[in-house]
Amino acid sequence: MDIVVTPDPADPTRGHIRWRGRSARCALGRSGVVAESAKREGDGATPAGRFLLRRALWRADRVAAPSTALPHAAIEKHDGWCDDPGRPDYNRPVRIPYKGSAERLWRDDDLYDLMAVLGHNDAPPRPGMGSAIFLHVATSGFAPTEGCVAMAESDLRALLADAEAGDAVTIESPAAT
Repeated sequence: MDIVVTPDPADPTRGHIRWRGRSARCALGRSGVVAESAKREGDGATPAGRFLLRRALWRADRVAAPSTALPHAAIEKHDGWCDDPGRPDYNRPVRIPYKGSAERLWRDDDLYDLMAVLGHNDAPPRPGMGSAIFLHVATSGFAPTEGCVAMAESDLRALLADAEAGDAVTIESPAAT
């Protein structure tokens, strides 16, 4: 299945995501979209490129499991994602508390109540080239992300229901729009 994210030329922090004849709005990084080779840890940019959908995650105490053919698992209170380029677990799931810097997946807000891990910088991870790039739930006003692609929960559920192992998300560079 082709899943394509196209940045909005008028607002680089917003865009549209298309799959199987559907289209939905999405939020992108606070710094817009950059070439994958230019992506750096903490830059707030969404990387352009083609990234496999690795697996879906959800917070079982808040939302129902997604209907999806992707590998999937419930998030637990101790789940995190290493964003510390100096650690051997960089851009990998870790357990909280963690000695290095790690993003907590069990959040107070609802942004990670339903999410999918994108295969950015993970085969193998290159330190400092960006971590924790996810498809996740958008804020009600579609505020910019820290580099992820965020969608309304209902749209994310629909996309995950259509997704299969081997599917990828193509994030277009602004020059391609």
